[in-house]
Amino acid sequence: MDLNSASSVVLQVLTQATSQDTAVLKPAEEQLKQWETQPGFYSVLLNIFTNHTLDINVRWLAVLYFKHGIDRYWRRVAPHALSEEEKSTLRAGLITNFNEPINQIATQIAVLIAKVARLDCPRQWPELIPTLVESVKVQDDLRQHRALLTFYHVTKTLASKRLAADRKLFYDLASGIYNFACSLWNHHTDTFLQHVSSGNEAAVLSSLERTLLSLKVLRKLTVNGFVEPHKNMEVMGFLHGIFERLKQFLECSRSIGTDNVCRDRLEKTIILFTKVLLDFLDQHPISFTPLIQRSLEFSVSYVFTEVGEGVTFERFIVQCMNLIKMIVKNYAYKPSKNFEDSSPETLEAHKIKMAFFTYPTLTEICRRLVSHYFLLTEEELTMWEEDPEGFTVEETGGDSWKYSLRPCTEVLFIDIFHEYNQTLTPVLLEMMQTLEGPTNVEDMNALLIKDAVYNAVGLAAFELFDSVDFDQWFKTQLLPELQVSHNRYKPLRRRVIWLIGQWISVKFKSDLRPMLYEAICNLLQDQDLVVRIETATTLKLTVDDFEFRTDQFLPYLETMFTLLFQLLQQVTECDTKMHVLHVLSCVIERVNVQIRPYVGCLVQYLPLLWKQSEEHNMLRCAILTTLIHLVQGLGADSKNLYPFLLPVIQLSTDVSQPPHVYLLEDGLELWLVTLENSPCVTPELLRIFQNMSPLLELPSSCLANELSSENLRTCFKIINGYIFLSSTEFLQTYAAGLCQSFYELLPEITTEGQVQVLKVVENALKVNPVLGPQMFQRILPCVFRGVIEGERYPVVMSIYLAVMGRVLLQNTSFFSSLLNEMGHEFNQEMDQLLGNVIEMWVDRMDNITQPERKKLSALALLSLLPSDNSVIQDKFCGIINISVEALHDVMTEDPETRTYKDCMLMSQHEEPKVTEDEEPPTEQDKRKKMLALKDPVHTVSLQQFIYEKLKAQQEILGEQGFQSLMETVDTEIVTQLQEFLQGF
Repeated sequence: MDLNSASSVVLQVLTQATSQDTAVLKPAEEQLKQWETQPGFYSVLLNIFTNHTLDINVRWLAVLYFKHGIDRYWRRVAPHALSEEEKSTLRAGLITNFNEPINQIATQIAVLIAKVARLDCPRQWPELIPTLVESVKVQDDLRQHRALLTFYHVTKTLASKRLAADRKLFYDLASGIYNFACSLWNHHTDTFLQHVSSGNEAAVLSSLERTLLSLKVLRKLTVNGFVEPHKNMEVMGFLHGIFERLKQFLECSRSIGTDNVCRDRLEKTIILFTKVLLDFLDQHPISFTPLIQRSLEFSVSYVFTEVGEGVTFERFIVQCMNLIKMIVKNYAYKPSKNFEDSSPETLEAHKIKMAFFTYPTLTEICRRLVSHYFLLTEEELTMWEEDPEGFTVEETGGDSWKYSLRPCTEVLFIDIFHEYNQTLTPVLLEMMQTLEGPTNVEDMNALLIKDAVYNAVGLAAFELFDSVDFDQWFKTQLLPELQVSHNRYKPLRRRVIWLIGQWISVKFKSDLRPMLYEAICNLLQDQDLVVRIETATTLKLTVDDFEFRTDQFLPYLETMFTLLFQLLQQVTECDTKMHVLHVLSCVIERVNVQIRPYVGCLVQYLPLLWKQSEEHNMLRCAILTTLIHLVQGLGADSKNLYPFLLPVIQLSTDVSQPPHVYLLEDGLELWLVTLENSPCVTPELLRIFQNMSPLLELPSSCLANELSSENLRTCFKIINGYIFLSSTEFLQTYAAGLCQSFYELLPEITTEGQVQVLKVVENALKVNPVLGPQMFQRILPCVFRGVIEGERYPVVMSIYLAVMGRVLLQNTSFFSSLLNEMGHEFNQEMDQLLGNVIEMWVDRMDNITQPERKKLSALALLSLLPSDNSVIQDKFCGIINISVEALHDVMTEDPETRTYKDCMLMSQHEEPKVTEDEEPPTEQDKRKKMLALKDPVHTVSLQQFIYEKLKAQQEILGEQGFQSLMETVDTEIVTQLQEFLQGF
């Protein structure tokens, strides 16, 4: 592409590509796409976006196309890669001038220079860093800023490379420019501090921007540029100097307004200082050891003493707390139980920590955390009143929760209390003792202090296990507080029920649960919504606990379920509805069938909630989870839900519908439990199987992700569910398409996937021995080939032999036609092929581990007897060997009569015993039981079957001929066989 002639054409097309008219936009985009691989195109783009007289939108688009071109065509091995000559020209052009006037475009240019640097610096672009170093020294403000911006992005990109050779290059770069970077940062920092004194806001902002950028460069060099940074005096000097600089910047906040751009930039710079320390501690904990003392002194003084008053802000306090927490928890600073096994560096760090965290210091930190940072603020109390649901979402982990002060203080308290529990337990116990008895409802400060202490006791529950008699405290202190109904007491009612939830799995006597359930019933009727929501949370923790007893809970079930349902109706926020639904689901899951009398209201409400939640897929996921537990609780009665249930399953598992991305996993689970609990098939239930075919398409379907294997397993369970539910109707409707899907799927999926497919085929043959083989006749030759060719995976060979055994035992005519078909394929006579099959079967019998399948193989091969076929008689020894092996697995000896019994046999009158902890059998369990009562594996005595087959063979051959045949069997095997057949 000629630069002179092409520039105007490219400029025109770029202008068209910025149009809002799609008729103009689309052709322009197509043309630009065609030019992407044209030599000279990126040189034209460079000329366009560096021409400041052109339209900003056109220049912006040009720089974006250039950036995308680097990603696609800059590497030498890329298809249509740029020539080395053009790349050399472009590199030179990119760093000729740092004078871009538009901030957004300047940032994009800095990013694309960094992208090229990642690939070419320093080998193909040795001049980049020296050019940047010189450019940041110029006096022109714009050029200096743009060069500094580029310097930062280049440093950031080079620091992110992870290959050893690249790391070495960055270490060399850091060593070479670190002194300069420090000087540059100190210069801009001093300039900023001077401008703050003069009060020139524009100059303050300009110098602060340069301070921030130069500090960003230093952060990357310091954290990523040295293997052992503690051995570099410049690095440690910079890090030690951070604390003094932080003090200076925090003091500056007094003279800079609270609501302007300067304040925002100042706070970002202060936070960046803390990030340098946190990153360095994370990456180089041993090198950080000389900084431990200073870091702790600085953080504790600003967070826990009056030093920080008037200058600190929330995000800074969070960062300081994170610094303390990381030092306290750092494994590099924790010596082994045997001190002699610890490194000198670890012991030194531990010594510094212990010297700092004295009893007075720990006590003060603990008291300040509880009495200052744990207190509910005016802002939180106002939110409680004006937006109670928003308050509960914030408290339980809203979007901003991770970076807010309250969770950070609580995590710090937990970590410090865990590390120094022997010191802090008496402190907390003393705080508890001062708050015994009721609190005056008129004294709001006292109520908030008690709330804060109770919060601490809940957070430290595991540490306080041996120090607090919680059962007694519950009866004498907490329970009476729950009964105080005054409106101003609601923070304590909410905190006490939360506190009980924290202790329920730690230390709570089972006998006290009815008292707790009574209290929960009362609190679910509390006048305050926040209290009711917190109570629901504690209820969930209670029923989730391993000591939960259904018999204790049942007297309160109706009341609780009704109140929870009312709460679900009352709340309006999506997150809160999800939370209450999860509590309801948990209750339904734990009481199972006992829920049936009480779910009518919920069943009527869920369709409305589903409709209202059309735009809230996560709420719909919660509804699906609730429906799963409802169906399991209702059992066969869940059929009454089908008018709502089946359309929900249909939508959730339809991959052509956008919501499936969120709903598929739960939708499949709901589909499965619906089948398992269905008393009979309905046309609508049969019809939704149309969704299955796209789910089995790999790899393009939604299953081709991390959840694919689990979802695919559920799909196979669903298919099996239909086979057990209504094999004839299902197979006649869907078997052809299913067989085609399986046929295409088998070569593409893992060994486990192949087993799942073949289990479906096995179940179809088991349920419907006549129709099954016909419906899956395209799959059966694959099975036959696998057996003949000696499938190498034992687990696959085992299922192959199970499928083959089913056909041979239960549909002999189909087996003969299959044998005939495969004889043509292998160019062998049927008898010869049958002999090969039997030989492979005998040889690979060890692959079968399940006793049921061993018995099936024995029955199947014995079914070939009696026979005068020479091939079968040839394999007689192998058939007997398999039969005796199966006898060893399925026969149990009666010690009194010394006779053997087939343990696989099932009686019509056998009823499985269900213990209190076990779930009652589903409809599918009952169907499987009925199927087992018709299965030869469970209805035919192997012992008797062998006897009858041998007797029939003897009648065909005569005594002498039969004796000759038996002589082909090992004498030890014959002896074992005779022992098993005693009494016949």
